[in-house]
Amino acid sequence: MLEHRIVLAGCGNMANRWLDYVITRDNAEIVALVDISEDAARKKAEQYNLSVPVFTVLKDAILKTHPNLVLDVTIPAAHKDVVTQSLNHGCHVFGEKPMAENLEDAKEIVAVAEQTGKNYTVMQNRRFLPSIRSLRDWLNEGIIGKAHTYHADFFLGPHFGGFRDMMDSPLIVDMAIHTFDQARFISGANAKSVYCYEFNPEGSWYKGNASAVCIFEMDDGSVFTYRGSWCAEGFPTSWEGDWRIIGTKGTAKWDGVHLPTAEVVNKDEKGFFLPTEKVEAPLSWSGREEHDGCLDEMFSSIENDRLAETDCRDNLKSMEMVFAAIQSAKEGRKVYL
Repeated sequence: MLEHRIVLAGCGNMANRWLDYVITRDNAEIVALVDISEDAARKKAEQYNLSVPVFTVLKDAILKTHPNLVLDVTIPAAHKDVVTQSLNHGCHVFGEKPMAENLEDAKEIVAVAEQTGKNYTVMQNRRFLPSIRSLRDWLNEGIIGKAHTYHADFFLGPHFGGFRDMMDSPLIVDMAIHTFDQARFISGANAKSVYCYEFNPEGSWYKGNASAVCIFEMDDGSVFTYRGSWCAEGFPTSWEGDWRIIGTKGTAKWDGVHLPTAEVVNKDEKGFFLPTEKVEAPLSWSGREEHDGCLDEMFSSIENDRLAETDCRDNLKSMEMVFAAIQSAKEGRKVYL
């Protein structure tokens, strides 16, 4: 079995989620921890009882401990440097989203992955839920006929503090990437255009725009709309959003938590409003959830010499949606991807 020698870059709170997973794998070993704060790295080593060296410079960690895999759990501004360094030193990389802070950097990272032949896979944990995977399978079976309109609402009011509070576009760059990626996953389509209005409402505790409305045209002819806010307190949606998907034979709804339901039209009947039958999606996936499920897929991909479901080449298409939306909002016009 392939042995994974791992350097963890970034020793903040999110690193706990990755370390909790890695220490359960028989074929994975943490060989070094890296953080710009040596104290943070040492504390993380103590927290997990890891007798490994700590570094403040990633290159030093790679050259001295000879890993074959780097976990990038740094802040978004550091992703390009961490990922490209790691790939160029012969390591595969698994990293937190987003790939980069701008589309040009994301494309450059993909180019480096292709040049080096190493895998760079992005954490899209919200694809790995029994409910969303059952929804996708159900739609593919034609439960509501041909789906043509996808609506997602996302309304939460988290008080993070830290870098998100200072970002220019915290909702779209740091969070909407998940919902946009889910739309691609559910529909099997990619975006071809977007019109976005981004704003920061009164009472917001973010410096940048914490709310947005987007209309995407997809390449299969469907339309995906997104309404979201990170400073909406009261009646919260789930972190997965609240979805309504309309097709030629009915409508499916998913609250992001439970299995989806649908109301399917009986077209044999007549009337002003055609009668519908309410049905619940069958559970069609039994894999592990969220980070665990995505990390299972990431490790499987390099152990089986294939690209992962959330490989950077695929994730770039979700990133393109993010930055096209920001461009549209800035320029006040429809933008083609």
